[in-house]
Amino acid sequence: MSELAQDVLSIQSTQGSNPGPMVRVPQFLFTCAPSLLLQRGLPSTVQGVAGLGHSPISLPTQLASHFGSAGFAPTFALCLAPKGVMFFGDSPYYMLPNVDITRPLSYTPLIISPQGEYYMEVKSIKINDKDVPIDTALLSINKQGVGGTKLSTINPYTILHHSIFKAVTQLFSKELSAIPQVKPVAPFGVCFNSKSFKNSRVGPGVPNIDLVLHDKHVMWRIYGANSIVEAAPGVSCLAFVDGGMKNNGASIIIGAYQMENNLVQFDMARSRLGFSSSLLFYKTSCNNFNFTAIP
Repeated sequence: MSELAQDVLSIQSTQGSNPGPMVRVPQFLFTCAPSLLLQRGLPSTVQGVAGLGHSPISLPTQLASHFGSAGFAPTFALCLAPKGVMFFGDSPYYMLPNVDITRPLSYTPLIISPQGEYYMEVKSIKINDKDVPIDTALLSINKQGVGGTKLSTINPYTILHHSIFKAVTQLFSKELSAIPQVKPVAPFGVCFNSKSFKNSRVGPGVPNIDLVLHDKHVMWRIYGANSIVEAAPGVSCLAFVDGGMKNNGASIIIGAYQMENNLVQFDMARSRLGFSSSLLFYKTSCNNFNFTAIP
C-alpha cells in the first residue's frame, strides 16, 4: 500500500553557477510506498524517486506553484551523469569552466500525453547523413496514444520498435563495416571489438545518429559517447534495445544513457523541449557543476 503525505521540503537554490541558500517549501506533497511496488525496486543507495511527470503533485509542478510569484518558471532541466545535476526554474545554467550550457540548446515542441509523459516529434532518423528506412507511421502518436517518441529516465537505454531497431542496426553496421563485430551481449543486438575504435572528444569514433525533429534543420545528434556502451571487457555495443513488435506504447523511448552529458530542458511555460546534444563537444560535462557554495 502507498499513502499521500506532506512535509516541509528543503532544496538548495542557485543563481545558475553556484549553490545558494536552502529554501523551504511547506506542505510539500509526496507519497510513501514500499520499493517493491516499483518495476525493479530501488538500489540500496537510493532513498526514493523524484516524480518529474506533468501532474499536480510532481516536483516541478509543486515548486513552480510555490515560487511562481517570484517569477519562477514551470521549467526543469536534466543534466545526467554520475555526479550530474537537475535544475528547476529557467536558465542560465553554468558548468565549469564557466560554460553556459543553455547556449547550444535547440528546441522542438514538447508533447505531453494524457498520462503526463513527455514526448517529442521525430520525423526521421539519419546515420552518417543517410536516411534510415523506417515506417514513418510508427513515429506519430495515434488516437489511442500508441506510437511516437517518449523521453524516459526509467529506461537505461533507448528502446526501439522492432522494425525501427532492425533498420537502425543494419544501417549502423553497414556504415561501420570496417570494425569487426563480436557476439552480442544482452540486451543489445550489435556489438563490436572495443579495441578497434578510435576515440574522440565525443566518445568512440562511430557514425553519428541524428533524430530529425519537427523541422528538417532541427536534429538531436547522438555521438559515440551516447550511442556506444562497453557491455563487457573488450566488447562495445550499440546502446539501443529491441522493443519487440508490440504496438501498445511509444515506438521510440529515449533512455537515460542517450541523455547523459546532454542538457535536456522541459519548458512547460513555452511547451518546448530544449536539448544540447553532447556537452563533451563543448569541453564540459554534467559532472562539472560547481557544488562549492560562495559565502
